[in-house]
Amino acid sequence: MVGNCEQVWREISNYLESDLDPVLRAGMDEHLKQCPHCRAILEGTRNVIQIYGDERLFQVPLGFSWRLRHKLAAAKPAWRSVGFGWLVAAAAMALIVAGFFLANSYSSRPTVLSHMAAPIRPLPPDLVVVVAENGKLFHLAKCSYIHAEGRPVRIMTAREALHEGYMPCVRCLGEYVVKVAMDFVYRAAHSSRSA
Repeated sequence: MVGNCEQVWREISNYLESDLDPVLRAGMDEHLKQCPHCRAILEGTRNVIQIYGDERLFQVPLGFSWRLRHKLAAAKPAWRSVGFGWLVAAAAMALIVAGFFLANSYSSRPTVLSHMAAPIRPLPPDLVVVVAENGKLFHLAKCSYIHAEGRPVRIMTAREALHEGYMPCVRCLGEYVVKVAMDFVYRAAHSSRSA
């Protein structure tokens, strides 16, 4: 049985194609006899199906689409097209900037915050180091500073530590970091003399 108009509207196309359960069809027939609004929707749907299903569709006159396009363009306010153009340009710029930042965030080597922390003398790649959880430095296993912190540690190679963004401890890996500092002072002194 059909209870309301919305149920009839959902089944209108099935009703027109006679693809309904006989009980539901009888309920819809009863509802359509009593409801002028649903009868109007049924007749309107039937008309649309007949028009679109007719094989004898009429042809529009030559140049009709061109004239229609120009009339629609003339009726459209000009500020809308300019606003849409600016919107497209802003969206394109946002995509470019987002792509730039995304590409920079996936660099293979983390950026070093200080040029003094970047080792010039290469660390032995298989050098085993210790990294404290939530720390920023990596240490040799014998370094007393790492054990004084009391945090859990991980063991990895120096290459892995550098790749993950950790910097060498000045206390235990000083031979590498001191070389960097001395090299920087040497370069700064010579560049100021030549300028």
